[in-house]
Amino acid sequence: MDRILFGDNQFFAVNHISDEKSRAQSIQFKSDNAIIKTLDSAREAGLNTFMCTTHDRIIGICDVIRNNPEKYEHYKIYPCMPYAHKYANAATELGIAGTIKQYVPGNVFGSLFKGGMAVLTKDYISLIELMIDAEMKMFKGINTPVIFLQNVITDLLIGLRAEEILMAFYNHVKKKYNAEPGFITMCMPKLYEILERNGVENPIICSSINKVGFRMSGSKEAYEEVLRTKRGRFIAMQVLAGGAIPPEEAIEYICGLPNIESILFGASSQRNIESTVSYIHKFDELQLTTALAS
Repeated sequence: MDRILFGDNQFFAVNHISDEKSRAQSIQFKSDNAIIKTLDSAREAGLNTFMCTTHDRIIGICDVIRNNPEKYEHYKIYPCMPYAHKYANAATELGIAGTIKQYVPGNVFGSLFKGGMAVLTKDYISLIELMIDAEMKMFKGINTPVIFLQNVITDLLIGLRAEEILMAFYNHVKKKYNAEPGFITMCMPKLYEILERNGVENPIICSSINKVGFRMSGSKEAYEEVLRTKRGRFIAMQVLAGGAIPPEEAIEYICGLPNIESILFGASSQRNIESTVSYIHKFDELQLTTALAS
């Protein structure tokens, strides 16, 4: 995975601290062209991986990428599924049957039969496979080497002790899409324990990791212990703790941790993108210099 991944929260007015910022971002990114322009600014700063939810507006972004194969030749998208609000809104507007028709891939009646049988027999494995296939429709023809399960589902399954469903996601992504399964969570130590118990080696886990313990279930120390002692491909997100930590201080802490393979961040301006990338490079180089000197 790339060292730096670009996220999508800013495009869909997600801000964990400020409602005012959310409203401003909603206005700023009301058109797909505004999103593409920011993605291109990130590309100019060397960021060639876009980690995004399966929000309906991503369909238009995928169309632009597909229609410009030379420009986006080396571009990658890491889908994060499901986008729960999409299904809730569709069910309200279209009803359950209409929602299924809207999002089921391929043969509608065959998929409906599969989904219906899954409900009747409580075959949750079939349901999770159906969900993945529905969400992946928009990414056809795009390089998606890692596919993530969103924390809203990951952490629900952890709470329900439904390890077999977590593993169903893992196995289906590997088998059908020849991709690496990843998990987003707010309970990284517990998730690692579950994946390790089920034989997953070197898992890809994206989690809130920051200096003040923002949205880190358990404790910051428990996360740091996993990073020190376990083998995994860990992605740090929410490194600024929703804006509670100054960027330079936040990134210095993250770059000083062991075993962080990638850092995920989102930004709405070229200046903020370049500033964050600069800080990451600065502290990575400092860590390398220190390691070589010792």
